[in-house]
Amino acid sequence: MSQRMKTTKKPAKLLDYAKLLGQVRERIRHAQVRAVLSVNAELIRLYWDIGRMLEERQAKEGYGTAIIPRLARDLRNELPEVKGFSERNIGRMIAFFRAYPRPAKLLPQPVAKVVASEVSPQAVAKLKASSKVPQPVAQISVADSVLWSVPWGHHALLLEKVKDLDTRLWYMGQTLQHGWSRNILTIMIQSAAHARQGKAISNFADLLPPAQSDLIVQALKDPYVFDFLTLEEPFHERELETGLLQHIQRFLLELGQGFAFVGRQYPITVGDEDFYIDLLFYHLRLRCFVVIDLKNGAFKAEHAGKMNFYLNVVDDKLRHETDAPTIGLILCQDRNRVIAEYALRGMNKPIGVSEYELTRTLPHELQSNLPTIEAIEADLAGTPPEELAPKRLTAKKNRASKQHSRPS
Repeated sequence: MSQRMKTTKKPAKLLDYAKLLGQVRERIRHAQVRAVLSVNAELIRLYWDIGRMLEERQAKEGYGTAIIPRLARDLRNELPEVKGFSERNIGRMIAFFRAYPRPAKLLPQPVAKVVASEVSPQAVAKLKASSKVPQPVAQISVADSVLWSVPWGHHALLLEKVKDLDTRLWYMGQTLQHGWSRNILTIMIQSAAHARQGKAISNFADLLPPAQSDLIVQALKDPYVFDFLTLEEPFHERELETGLLQHIQRFLLELGQGFAFVGRQYPITVGDEDFYIDLLFYHLRLRCFVVIDLKNGAFKAEHAGKMNFYLNVVDDKLRHETDAPTIGLILCQDRNRVIAEYALRGMNKPIGVSEYELTRTLPHELQSNLPTIEAIEADLAGTPPEELAPKRLTAKKNRASKQHSRPS
């Protein structure tokens, strides 16, 4: 009997040990995250404080910019093992202080209002943190640490590329929330992600609870930018679909965090007839399927009815009872806001309509400042543009004459 009791207790002990091992492992990971965040925060504070010292000394004693190369040289001689104090980087420290002279008064954008345990900057993006956070970490709010938690390389990029303070704060919040690397942050800035977030036309507010509706709205953009494709007009929808999947990593990056690819031309059968969904995704944060319908022209009212049909079928055949309602996203090259709003009114499924762009057009002010082809050729040839223009016209006429005279 005692032998039997011993054998029954052994699995319970193993289970207790596995639980203990898991707790210790998570505690170590939390300590790693805190250590990396602490080191980064101290480094950013150091750079900010050096920028403050130099700015105040320049204002008080009239130091000019000549002090920067001298300081960089002397620091390199006296502290050869310390990196990060080049002439260029010291200049960035001064600019950093000037941009954020009162960091305690910075109010991060709503997306950044999360606890530090959810922060995942580049340095700790690969450390998986548990939802159960030790109390000392959970008490540190991003409002206190948003400036100190962002890596220095990200700060340098934001100062160079983004002039508006609120926009910089938005990118800081997104970087902390999604763990963007510097390269991804560059892509997001170049595609003006801050201006496109949450701009899709939808009926989410009419059909979903406020909290869920707001979350979905922020997960969608308008327009989506597919400038990594090499399609030329005219093209077929299947070509667009193929191109997006050939660049699936860039496509997922443009869609945003949380999208998991399920299938292309996903088959569904209704009443002995086969139908095919262009692209089917599952959103890990929203906990729902996302149906994407690609259109290579303008939005039409009947597109909403087709999407409503797809969503009904996916909810009936694929959706798990714990999943949120499936949402649909119609991507088209052009859409009239009034037509889209009328088309979605009365639909019983959550649907969004967004445009997509294959290229980002240059702003008008940039176009006017760019040199013309004639000016570039004249500069290369050393000929004034006004003298080069007639030569270009004559050459064009000669080419056209030769093509016309060729035997067929």
